[in-house]
Amino acid sequence: MPSPPRLTPIFLKGIVTIMDEKYVLISERIRELREIFDLSEEDMAKETGVGVSTYKEYEASGKNIPISVLYHISQKFGVDLSEILTGEAARISTMQVCRRGKGKTIDRYPGYMFESLAPRFKGKVMEPLLVTLSPGQPEAPLVTHEGQEFNLVLEGEIVITYCDKEYELKPGDAVYFDPTNPHGQRAIGTEKARFMTVITE
Repeated sequence: MPSPPRLTPIFLKGIVTIMDEKYVLISERIRELREIFDLSEEDMAKETGVGVSTYKEYEASGKNIPISVLYHISQKFGVDLSEILTGEAARISTMQVCRRGKGKTIDRYPGYMFESLAPRFKGKVMEPLLVTLSPGQPEAPLVTHEGQEFNLVLEGEIVITYCDKEYELKPGDAVYFDPTNPHGQRAIGTEKARFMTVITE
């Protein structure tokens, strides 16, 4: 019986290329939206509250764009976040059931993955997300965005940094805050942590 084929460096490189492609598609979608509305990169940098070079990198690679920035862009242009992430338009306007593990998932940073829990519901006024954090990863930069935010810890333990203070949260703990102030979350301990976040614009 022949032995299974080995994974060669070329094949592994192909996997990396495929993974990178989803980020490139995100960058193409936000660039297309900007151009449709005849806005410059400088306009969008100001709109999203980041430096011009940072925004240009968002459009160049699609990597490391905070979910808050993508949500802000979706609200500004009147499209659903899931459409920016997947290229598929949301179509449901009455009710959507999202089964466990069936949301739209994407990795944003090393050790940080989120899953949209209502990707097919159009015209959302809030964005429910399930976030998974891996311990031992470098802390992501703090972010700010408009609206309000709610976090509920489901598994593991997290630290939420808010302005210059840190708060440890365990399963069942929740926090509701004004996200126009710098904030971020990270896992602590040795286990992955999961929390639900709801963002409104």
